[in-house]
Amino acid sequence: MAKPGIPKGTRDFSPIEVSKRQYIIQIIKTNFERYGYQPIETPSFENSETLMGKYGEEGDRLIFKILNSGDYFPQFRELIKSYFTVVYSEIFRNLFNEYREGISNNIEDFNNHVKVLLSKNFVQHIVDFVNERNPEYKFTNFHSQYLIAEVRTEFLQIRKSEFAKKKFKEILQECIECDPMENNKTKSLLRIFIDNTSARWMMSIDTKDLNKQISEKALRYDLTVPFARYVVQHQNEIEFPFKRYQIQPVWRADRPQKGRFREFYQCDADVVGSTSLWQEVELVQLYDAVFTELGLEGVTIKINNRKVLSGIAEVIGASDKLIDFTVALDKLDKIGEEGVKKEMLAKGISPEAIEKVQPLFQFTGTIAEKIEKLSELLQSSEEGKKGVAELQFICDTVTKLGLKKSNLDLDVTLARGLNYYTGAIFEVAAPKTVAMGSIGGGGRYDDLTGIFGLKNVSGVGISFGLDRIYLVLEELGLFPQTVTATSKAIFFNYGETEAFYAMQAITRLRNEGIKVELYPDKAKLDKQFKYAEKRQISFAVMAGSNEIATGSYSVKDLITGEKHTLDFEGLKKMLQ
Repeated sequence: MAKPGIPKGTRDFSPIEVSKRQYIIQIIKTNFERYGYQPIETPSFENSETLMGKYGEEGDRLIFKILNSGDYFPQFRELIKSYFTVVYSEIFRNLFNEYREGISNNIEDFNNHVKVLLSKNFVQHIVDFVNERNPEYKFTNFHSQYLIAEVRTEFLQIRKSEFAKKKFKEILQECIECDPMENNKTKSLLRIFIDNTSARWMMSIDTKDLNKQISEKALRYDLTVPFARYVVQHQNEIEFPFKRYQIQPVWRADRPQKGRFREFYQCDADVVGSTSLWQEVELVQLYDAVFTELGLEGVTIKINNRKVLSGIAEVIGASDKLIDFTVALDKLDKIGEEGVKKEMLAKGISPEAIEKVQPLFQFTGTIAEKIEKLSELLQSSEEGKKGVAELQFICDTVTKLGLKKSNLDLDVTLARGLNYYTGAIFEVAAPKTVAMGSIGGGGRYDDLTGIFGLKNVSGVGISFGLDRIYLVLEELGLFPQTVTATSKAIFFNYGETEAFYAMQAITRLRNEGIKVELYPDKAKLDKQFKYAEKRQISFAVMAGSNEIATGSYSVKDLITGEKHTLDFEGLKKMLQ
């Protein structure tokens, strides 16, 4: 019997945990809609080509691939074997002819024959032939390079092999009048070559090429790239600018740890079709509105700009290393200054360039002071100056409008590893009293839809990390006592007649929106009380023959121990 378990990085949620998560989701959803965002949903998996290449090299490695349906590998091996069966049958047939005609002793003639046999036309012929026999698993021409290399090797080995020559001659002597390909020795020899070459060939295939053959789908890594695909695919149905929100799970093959899971929910809000910086201002306000309603004080909304990072890379002479530079810089909080410098050196960024970056490691002061320092540092970079101007507008406007409970801070080391960001970058840090990574993030992407064919459609969006927000609220004790999945009251079961009386009241209470339930079985009162206690139900309602006769209900407060006898209206009032 298999021991029950779940994959690392995933979790089961109890009723109370689900209730708490739904509490967070409802607040996020309510604020999304209050700000004019509309809900959409996309499939849990996408075509691999939709996701791959959008998250940088590190991100691509974390994408879960989905194997094509069926027991693929055994059939794939059989496909390869059928491939080489056709190939070697052709080779053997030609070699028999060569030996009969005596050209195998002429090296030049033999090599010319090999070139003809291994031509692109021959390879395509084999590809087409095998695909006709195996329509479910299409072989493509990428296999050709491996085919030619492997078969050429086999040709040369066969030609040099005294064993092979001996076998071919024996077979020809036995088949003076018959077809040597029908000889059992030929079939046995053919099988050896097919098995050996197939095994070597499987090992020589490039992993990326093989992935394309066995996996065409992948679980979504985030909600932003699928959203870009959605916009392009449904562009004729969308009114731009298009404000959408999405609350769905995503998957990453990351190393599980506190607050980092392989399956987790993202709560995204994005706007596409507008370049206005008012969208960034609004998104900062949206963050603040949600965290304020959750009772979460001391959250820091960090902001930077990709143009600023590009400008910094330009002035230090590392524009060609922008991605390496930003990925390393983004790890400052995790690996420290020396760790960042070490990674930059390893990525080929010169010591001179790193020295110019030094001021960024101790970049302190107010937002206004930081913007002034950036202006001085980036005065020779047009791209950098654009980024500074955008930051100044967003920060000045947010400051003038004010935030309720959150703090806004300019963090020049904030890079976020996603390649598609082009403007503002956001990351939300939990209150300093909680040891937790970011609980939200986002940014501006000017042409993400362009990769799917819709050019010049700018977008900007943010995401709430549901799972991490949950952990923060739990640690700080910020979930309201009313957040529960349990019933307000339970009606005890004394038998069929009493249960019917109870159900009449239960039906009316439920119609009033009050959560109540009936204990399903006639059982000892002690057992029913223990059940209510374990379920953390506040009230026990008892209705026996006396209560039925008087149209009343006996109610016990399971928290205080107080007892009451009430009519229906009194009962309803108590449970509301």
